[in-house]
Amino acid sequence: MRLSPRHPRYASLKVRHALAEAHRHGLVVPEGLIAQGRGEAFDYLLGERTTPGARRAERAAAEWLLAARHPVVSVNGNVAALAAREVASLARVVPGLDVEVNLFHRTGPRARRVAAALRAAGVRRVLGVRPTATIPRLPSDRAMVDRRGILDADVCLVPLEDGDRAEALRAVGKRVISIDLNPLSRTSRTADLPIVDELRRALTEMARQVVQRRRRSRPPRFTPFDRRAALAEALERIGTGLMRAAARRPTARPRGPASPRRPRGTHGRTRRRP
Repeated sequence: MRLSPRHPRYASLKVRHALAEAHRHGLVVPEGLIAQGRGEAFDYLLGERTTPGARRAERAAAEWLLAARHPVVSVNGNVAALAAREVASLARVVPGLDVEVNLFHRTGPRARRVAAALRAAGVRRVLGVRPTATIPRLPSDRAMVDRRGILDADVCLVPLEDGDRAEALRAVGKRVISIDLNPLSRTSRTADLPIVDELRRALTEMARQVVQRRRRSRPPRFTPFDRRAALAEALERIGTGLMRAAARRPTARPRGPASPRRPRGTHGRTRRRP
């Protein structure tokens, strides 16, 4: 498929094409395509850019990852298809950050494909291909984790929607950082530190913030984060954008001069001059 950089939705079309290709190769399931469409709709409403509130959340998330004893980023098919390079970049700058495959629609071949995509992008060690433990009270394949990874982690970065897992991870004492464009999702409302931003933008900004913080002499710490205020700010931004859009009146199309009407006689026939 040829995509013109001049197309007004070029970036969006590239993402859709990448996901469609990943689906054809068994990396992404059809449900993942639906989830991407839902996220893109919220990105429209947020202006398709990182908001000031999201940037503050990403700054706090970088601090938490550096303060963690054992941070882990969880990767599903969509994350591997869209942001494997960004995950690899974050893993390079965060000391001790593990990368683990964790899938809702799990098969052995699909888990291996996700791991292969991560390794090809530069991730040196990928966990979770052969699970060795389970998360309690999580009735799906998401419960299958690596004992050396998510089970041992104190901070879990969970990109994209998964409310059940976010709740289960918090229930066993993990700090959960989520990346989800939907501020109304259960993932965003459950996470300790919800980031309402597009996946690649969020990971890129977090990596940049990590590099900046590692240059400081002050040791990192778990800075308190008001998740309710962060979600309220995202919703307010969406509401404000919708109100502004509704207030814009479409420009009226200019009308040409009216054509003279021909006089008509009875039965709609044109009158003849005597």
